[in-house]
Amino acid sequence: MERAHVLVVDDEPHVARIIQIKLEQGPFRVTVAHDGLEALEALDREQDLRMVWLDIMMPHVSGLEVLARMRANERTAGIPCVILTAAGHAEQRERAMTLGATDFMTKPFSPKRLLSRTAELAGVSVEGEDEGDGPLRVES
Repeated sequence: MERAHVLVVDDEPHVARIIQIKLEQGPFRVTVAHDGLEALEALDREQDLRMVWLDIMMPHVSGLEVLARMRANERTAGIPCVILTAAGHAEQRERAMTLGATDFMTKPFSPKRLLSRTAELAGVSVEGEDEGDGPLRVES
């Protein structure tokens, strides 16, 4: 079975790694970027991305700028993009939705929700989604 390719962008290495591990337990192949510049390079390089998990607060280039550039590029404009936010950043979430974010998810979140939302947006099915339903502690 072909694994859906997902880009995970977060400047906190432990957060990106936890998400990567969880997704790779399912039908996903993951590319990780640790800042906005790496994200833009990955978006330019990777031709088969099915979705993007994108942190907002990052050095060099913010997640909002990455999102704006994604939506302005014909090749990446249609890739679903879920914004990762810390609780209490309503203004940033609103701006992300205005820029074309598909959805947002507040840290911490459950592994079940991570897998189900990724599967839904990448267009694949995930078996055993009920495993490990406790929250992933990926707070920044």
